[in-house]
Amino acid sequence: MKEMPASSEELSEMVDLENKDEQETLTDSETPQNSGCKPSSQNPSKIKAFLRRNAFIVFTLASVVLGVGLGFALRSSNMTARDIEYFSFPGELLIRMLQMLVLPLIVSSLVSGMSSLDSRTSGKIGLRAISYYIGTTVIAVFTGIVLVVLIQPGKSSRDASVSSAGNVEAPPTLDSFLDLIRNMFPSNLVRACFQQYKTVYSKNDSVAKRLGVGTKTSEVTASPNSTNGTLKDDMVPVPGSSEGANILGLMVFFCSFGLTLGRMETRGKPLRDFFDCLNEVMMRMVRIILWYSPVAIIFLIAGQIVVMKAIREVGRQLAMYMLCVFAGLTIHSLFTLPLFYVIVTHKNPYRFMAGLTQALVTAFGTASSSATLPVSFRCLEENHNMDKRVTRFMLPIGATISMDGTALYEAVAAIFIAQFNDMDLTLGQIIIISITATATSIGAASIPQSGLVTVVIVLTSVGLPTEDMALIIAVDWML
Repeated sequence: MKEMPASSEELSEMVDLENKDEQETLTDSETPQNSGCKPSSQNPSKIKAFLRRNAFIVFTLASVVLGVGLGFALRSSNMTARDIEYFSFPGELLIRMLQMLVLPLIVSSLVSGMSSLDSRTSGKIGLRAISYYIGTTVIAVFTGIVLVVLIQPGKSSRDASVSSAGNVEAPPTLDSFLDLIRNMFPSNLVRACFQQYKTVYSKNDSVAKRLGVGTKTSEVTASPNSTNGTLKDDMVPVPGSSEGANILGLMVFFCSFGLTLGRMETRGKPLRDFFDCLNEVMMRMVRIILWYSPVAIIFLIAGQIVVMKAIREVGRQLAMYMLCVFAGLTIHSLFTLPLFYVIVTHKNPYRFMAGLTQALVTAFGTASSSATLPVSFRCLEENHNMDKRVTRFMLPIGATISMDGTALYEAVAAIFIAQFNDMDLTLGQIIIISITATATSIGAASIPQSGLVTVVIVLTSVGLPTEDMALIIAVDWML
């Protein structure tokens, strides 16, 4: 009687083992019979699953190929300027749609992101996380700007300027810097939605007297576009404006608004919920517009190829542009970030990166920080045994605001387009590009090709032609 429990347990274990063996033998016996039909049934499903996961990339690649082929086919058709404009109309709609989303996207993403960060950043780990993420983004932007200024991928030997925007006279460096600060604090938010502050110059003596300058203007010499950055004795700087939204001023205001809203805790919750909902709506609209982009890309690329005169020169410029972005991403990911790791931990950074291989491959395949987040959790917690309290805090914030590659790409793209149009950017404009690229990357959606939307914001901030986005759209999917 005492041995009954033991024998019953042994009996149950034996029954389980026998059942398991029977199942294994059944599957083994069934395998030869079905081995001939399994590959034929699984391969189509795998192909369908792959196409479903990467449908957007496949459509984008196909549209690039079709656009290039159609553009070269139409080059010999002697299309007039009006014909090219009509032909490029579907692509123009994409640019207008992206510009339409700029203002609500800035408002919703910045307020939603900043208001949610305040409750998380009360401790040392939060402050360190935000400082690290923003610091590395600034370094990435600086790396990209240095490379694009040194390599100058947009410069060419063409005599004529592609865009008339490059004929605008540049103000002195001091006035450009002061205009930068003025634009950070707009006096009218409504006007900031469509105008920027810009110092202009007048020869009218009455203006000088009204400003209280009087005869002191004779102390200043040279012209606004001179090399030493001083003014002629009859030129007086006066307040003016230029077309284009004051993106920098809007960002400063709504960042401050979001941080203040986050500190209001329960009292600010209804307003936070409103901006969170607005941000979700804008992200869905971005996804809808991006699904239209493959159609628009065909006409944008074809229209650009038809109108181009030096097609080989433009191809060389695009190749140098891609090389510049790849070089910046390589330096930042393989040298800058590992250097931070070595300084803080005194360990081998590349061994740590080896444990993240699956997350890196997933990120490369999906082009989405959000889609890679679950894999990143598993790699850090299983391969590196990191504390879940740290990973669950750091990774969601990083997937939202740590967009170093996007920031670098936007800065390089903006300066490349300026170089392509023979526009010499001032120091103030380069600073605006760096600040705008950093801020817009923080608010960028962690979805594929969301950088297309934020590039429009960066171009608008310094008055660069947004229609030349067609040049970089052709290679955007790869970068």
